[in-house]
Amino acid sequence: MSPTFTSLQYFNYRLWFAGALVANIGTWMQRVAQDWLVLTHLTDESGVAVGVVTALQFAPVLFLSVPAGVLADRMDRRLLLVITQAAQAVLALGLGVLVLSDQAELWHVYVFAGLLGAVTAIDGPVRQTFVAEMVPADKLSNAVGLNSASFNAARLIGPGVAGLAIAALGIGWVFVANGVSFVATIVALTRMRSRELHPMPHAKRHEKGQIRAGWAYVRGRSDIVVIMVVVGVVSTFGLNFQLTSALMARTEFGKGASEYGVLGSVLAIGSLTGALLAARRERPRVRLVIGSAMAFGLTSGVMALMPTYLTYAIACVPVGLASLTMMTAANSTIQMSTDPAMRGRVMAIYMMVFLGATPIGSPIVGWVGEQFGARWAIGIGAISSLLVASGAAVWAIRNWHLEVRYRVLHRPHLQVTYPDVPVREQPESEARSAAERELRAQQARDASSAA
Repeated sequence: MSPTFTSLQYFNYRLWFAGALVANIGTWMQRVAQDWLVLTHLTDESGVAVGVVTALQFAPVLFLSVPAGVLADRMDRRLLLVITQAAQAVLALGLGVLVLSDQAELWHVYVFAGLLGAVTAIDGPVRQTFVAEMVPADKLSNAVGLNSASFNAARLIGPGVAGLAIAALGIGWVFVANGVSFVATIVALTRMRSRELHPMPHAKRHEKGQIRAGWAYVRGRSDIVVIMVVVGVVSTFGLNFQLTSALMARTEFGKGASEYGVLGSVLAIGSLTGALLAARRERPRVRLVIGSAMAFGLTSGVMALMPTYLTYAIACVPVGLASLTMMTAANSTIQMSTDPAMRGRVMAIYMMVFLGATPIGSPIVGWVGEQFGARWAIGIGAISSLLVASGAAVWAIRNWHLEVRYRVLHRPHLQVTYPDVPVREQPESEARSAAERELRAQQARDASSAA
């Protein structure tokens, strides 16, 4: 089997991949339909309203992700996923019924977006950690990459199908289709072979201070902190494609729902390419996160300047490639270098930073789009990404004492020499116990392998 698809040799992962692909297509269809409903039916092309809906959908991540990470470390992850998938199905069907009965109002969309965000906040850390139970540890990076490939293959199909479905059937049926799509994931989860799973250690249910322990672990890992800062800033101001694509399609190019959906599919071409490349990468590192964030800033700036719908669509491809490379590298680097017993809580904090930034950024980006035009809504993300990537690179070189040299062999490339331990240890006098010293030593070893 090709190294790109090696995780598909495992029965449980094949089931998961197929079920998730169907559900992800439905999710992307709903995202397009929801934004188009708010932009064209419930408001007079209000970018702020679309931004508020997006913010409400992701705001619960700020409050629920870390407790959800504790659940992911304590409980049966497969059971939790069945519950969250069923809840998302009910919410999609409920909103679909409101739209089909012509009863939907803007506040309804706000409420459903908030409820969906609460379910997603619980689903995210569990989903991220459960993948490690379906494949051996040495295949985790490949499985994470294929998960992203599934998500972005759906992104390639979903928006285009949504645009056509909206034009042919109406917005309400898109929500109904998404609700039905979650059945595929539930069936996949219930049909898995338990004996072929690779259970990870669980945290003790009655042990106190588990949330504090998760935060302490992250604070002691400078490589994870750097990743979260970079991803957080890029996510806040740059990863608002639903909003910016809707504004560009409607206000800059005067296009309809079908053309808006096509932009999402074109963006996914680059994202899918990045995901497949990520699946071949055995061990991503922090430098890839920083480099791809910088590439995202450059390509987004170019995309914002494109004069026509066609050239804008073409420019979406490298933007999708850069953004997906950054997200997959960040996810894989953190998962592969984190203590398995702590992974749920660490991934929950990561998801809080990654998705929780959206409620802050979306209204700001929407306001910028209304006041200064859709191109500046993209431009603010491009500028922010370049600044944070440059700052992270300079900080890493200085604090981790990296040596960066440009060498020409068969092809030009950058060579980065890493220190043995890139995390600065605290003085021995600050240690409170042997357990604390051992924790810091483990964090240092983990960080060294990730950076």
